[in-house]
Formats: sequence, structure tokens, C-alpha cells
Amino acid sequence: MFKGVVTDVFFDLDHTLWDFERNSELTFQSIFEKHDLQVDLENFLKVYTPINFKFWKLYREEKVTKENLRYQRLKQSFDEIGKKVDDNTIHRLSEDYIKNLSSFGHLISGTFEILEYLKSSYRLHIITNGFAETQRKKMINSKISGYFEIVVNSEMAGVKKPNPRIFQMALEKANTLPNNSLMIGDNLEADILGAQAVGFHTLHFNSNGENFHEFSKIIHHLHEIKQFL
Repeated sequence: MFKGVVTDVFFDLDHTLWDFERNSELTFQSIFEKHDLQVDLENFLKVYTPINFKFWKLYREEKVTKENLRYQRLKQSFDEIGKKVDDNTIHRLSEDYIKNLSSFGHLISGTFEILEYLKSSYRLHIITNGFAETQRKKMINSKISGYFEIVVNSEMAGVKKPNPRIFQMALEKANTLPNNSLMIGDNLEADILGAQAVGFHTLHFNSNGENFHEFSKIIHHLHEIKQFL
């Protein structure tokens, strides 16, 4: 579908290539043990996951700061499961979470295969809302950094997806045009609608079980990219 048109493929990182949920679970397991925090990890993650999504949406919309996101997602999760944790401990957990998260390198199934498939025919790039140093470490530790020519993050751009400026910066750095560019990501609002507003082609990797839509072609496994490229 995009063959002969697309020269540059831009990927989101978390939930698209880097297995955020698996790596996050391992990080919480590690830091809860370190701080001797008696918490049922399964119950915690059940409430944490939607709360984290909520705060990332607010963060994209510039409604909370990075510090508030990191604190409130933990505070509200502990409150939800009825676990009393003092603020000092929450701040230490938050710091340790960020420090340790990027040390785990689990990838979404099919990541290496699709990157190997694409690398000889397309230039590959990353556009991410994640924090610069954390995202860099994630890519190095999961051994995928070598596949990508440019990486644009929200700290570098000064804005977050779906703001058009981050996509425009990526195009400028890659020295390419929107009509020759394909954005692949898991978030409909941030990745798909944001990229489309700038003129990108898009492919929605619906790893979060979002509702069906007709804004873009939808895939549920990375190997399905081969049908389009």
C-alpha cells in the first residue's frame, strides 16, 4: 500500500516496539522488594495501568508536569488499593522506577524481525514522548538503537505528540517530506491523528485494544507491517 511512496518509517517507542507493560512490571517488582513494600503486584498493576495512561494523556495536553505525573500516578494507585505509603517513600519509589525502568529490555513480539525486514529498504526513525535519557537507555539496553537514523523526543522538541511541531522537527531532521513518511504507533490520538495532521501516512498498531476506527489502517501484530511495506 505504501511501497514506492514511503521512504522513511517513523516508529513510536513505548507500547509499539519496547514492551512497556512487561518492563514496567519487572521494575515495580524490583523496587518494591528493594523498599520492602508489601504490595500485591497484580492488584497494584491492575489499578496503576489505567491511572498511568490517564496521567500521560494529561501530560501530553500540558495539564500536569513531569514531576506531578511521576508522583500522582503512584500516589493514586496506592490510595486505590488501600495501601498507605508516605510521600517520602513515594518520591524514592518514583526516582528508583525511572532509574531502573530502562535497564529491562523486553520488546514487543516481532520487533527485531520487522526492523530487519525494513532496514534495507527504508530509513527508520523514532518519535517518542518519553524522557530523553530514559528512552536512549531503553533503546541501547534492548539492542535496537542501531536501527534508527534519528530519534526525536518531546524534551528535544519542547512539545509532545500530537503537537505538530514534534512531527515537523522529525521531518526536518530526517530531511524528508510528509508524503514520503509513515508513522507507526499505538496511540490513536498522539501517534496517528497527530501525524496525519502534518501529512504523514499512518499505521495504527493497536496494542492497547482501542476501539475500532477508520482514521487509519489498523494492525494487531508487527509482522502485519509487511502487508503495507
